[in-house]
Amino acid sequence: MGTLFVRTAGMLTLLAVAGPGAVNAPVPTGTIEGRVTDAVTGQPLNDAQVSVVGTELSALTNVEGRYSLANVSEGEHTVKVVIVGYATQERQVTVTAGLKTEADFALKISAINLDEIVATGVAGAAERRKIGVSLPSVNVAGRQLRVRGGRNARGDWGWMRGVTCCFFSGGRFNTESYALIEENDFEIVRASPLSTFSIDVDRASYANIRRFIQDGERPPIDAVRIEEMINYFPYEWGDVAGEHPFAVTTEVWEAPWEREHRLVRIGLHAQSIDTDDLPPSNLVFLLDVSGSMDNPAKLPLLKKAFALLVDQLRPQDRVAIVVYAGAAGLVLPSTPGDHHKTILGALEQLRAGGSTAGGEGLKLAYETAREYFIDGGNNRVILATDGDFNVGASSDGEMVRLIEKERESGTFLTVLGFGTGNLKDSKMEQIADHGNGNFHYVDGLLEARKVLVEEMGGTLLTLAKDVKLQIEFNPARVLGYRLIGYENRLLADEDFNDDTKDAGELGAGHTVTALYEVVPTGAAEPREEGVDPLRYQPHAHDPPPSEFDGEMLYVKIRYKAPDGTKSMLLGQAVADRPGSPSTDFRFAAAVAGFGMLLRDSKYAGDLTLDDVVRLAERGRGDDPRGYRGEFLRLVEATRDLGLLEVETDGGMK
Repeated sequence: MGTLFVRTAGMLTLLAVAGPGAVNAPVPTGTIEGRVTDAVTGQPLNDAQVSVVGTELSALTNVEGRYSLANVSEGEHTVKVVIVGYATQERQVTVTAGLKTEADFALKISAINLDEIVATGVAGAAERRKIGVSLPSVNVAGRQLRVRGGRNARGDWGWMRGVTCCFFSGGRFNTESYALIEENDFEIVRASPLSTFSIDVDRASYANIRRFIQDGERPPIDAVRIEEMINYFPYEWGDVAGEHPFAVTTEVWEAPWEREHRLVRIGLHAQSIDTDDLPPSNLVFLLDVSGSMDNPAKLPLLKKAFALLVDQLRPQDRVAIVVYAGAAGLVLPSTPGDHHKTILGALEQLRAGGSTAGGEGLKLAYETAREYFIDGGNNRVILATDGDFNVGASSDGEMVRLIEKERESGTFLTVLGFGTGNLKDSKMEQIADHGNGNFHYVDGLLEARKVLVEEMGGTLLTLAKDVKLQIEFNPARVLGYRLIGYENRLLADEDFNDDTKDAGELGAGHTVTALYEVVPTGAAEPREEGVDPLRYQPHAHDPPPSEFDGEMLYVKIRYKAPDGTKSMLLGQAVADRPGSPSTDFRFAAAVAGFGMLLRDSKYAGDLTLDDVVRLAERGRGDDPRGYRGEFLRLVEATRDLGLLEVETDGGMK
């Protein structure tokens, strides 16, 4: 027995299909259809999953809350309705052969049982003033908590907790989720002279933040990953020469938000490779076609985005397409890359419907990639989804182990996120990291073109893997330091020399920027609270003598070849000589400052959005693609809409 989704009158209907060898005896069947609504408001609930218990029959409600289940065997059945944020409801339904049976459901919002909830506003001051209504309360673990914040520009209630941003939208929950980020604190050099982390070339956070701001909303704090914002933009580093596939550049300037501090920029730049010179690619598109993808910003955009990539493929490349919904399937066997019509035709036929079996899809995609593995080529699964893996035999742990096993055999994983309302940002970033790949968020065709056309070399070709940085600070020059961003990329100091520890990958043409805020000796202690002064160690006002007195820090980098198991090491010293910053440095500092303001960073000092605008304008440079100009407009929109304003007892500030 198999399944087939059919679209009729805007609804997704799941039909049972007899498989090979099935007995073709007629079975009396009927149809169950109806509507799912909110019990209080009467609003229709879209994307509710309606299923016949004990069978494979399942359907999703459309925007009007309607569903239809065909080919249901005659007799008594239990019909179940499930949707996030509402109590699951079941009822008995009697099906008569050849007839339609109406079964409507009115669902009640269920209490939310969370270990921790931190309530915060999701709307700007202008929206809160305009609405002027009281805020709702939420039942959390048996306690009524008042939601501090308000509605967004669309009138949706909202709050944010440690790992998940939730909204009531049209009477239902928005289930986007983000991993908790604890901002890096200052470290004192006499206690912690080393800082070790993995590189990160993901850019998803910036595109996602842009989506929120363009919708007139303040992004959830944990959606803001400053290193991904900085690395979204291309920078000019010069040519790459020598034995290593990337160059290292450093700069020192004063920190714009704290003039007594230094700002150190460490940059890695991988050599660019023309598309024609890329090695052959063995690609498997793993595409989510579940019911949650039935949205113009999801599956339709996904198909257009992948069509851009298909147009770049060559005869020596190969492409297969695997889809997953209620089950995983091979839509297109591995096909030569220049068979554009065949590949595009397979993409165009895709339709959304069903629940999500992400684990089974991953298994099938890796099996397909393994079958057509190209020695010395780029073997890669490209997963495109809104991030929901809510049905399937595989647990998250099993999927991660599978991804890690396949990366060791040379098949890497790239993840592209699409759409709103269901984005599982934390899960998508995690599996991309484990798969030696990158995570991007695609909010429109321009972003799709940037990722899959302009930056295709970096997206598809890895030049160095397991790239780690370790910075040693000179106590004669540095009292304390703080790494800006990279909170979820930190490594133990001993991991730097451990070649079994996974780290980030660097693709063709990729640039990586890391910023450190450095407190020079003689400045005020950067931490208001901390451990007592050490009895047997040199004090801050009495730094030890050093033969490296002119050096501020020493940068060490380890990396492996894409198919290597032993790392290579390079390093260079950075002098304590602040100078006039490059245009790129000014702009990177502006992006970092904006990220700090979005995160309510306690280290932003007196920095304002106007300061960020002025800094970015001086760092705009040539800007041939207009990315920096767009950034300026986002900062100005954040300022003009009052998205960073907070409500106090005395009004707005």
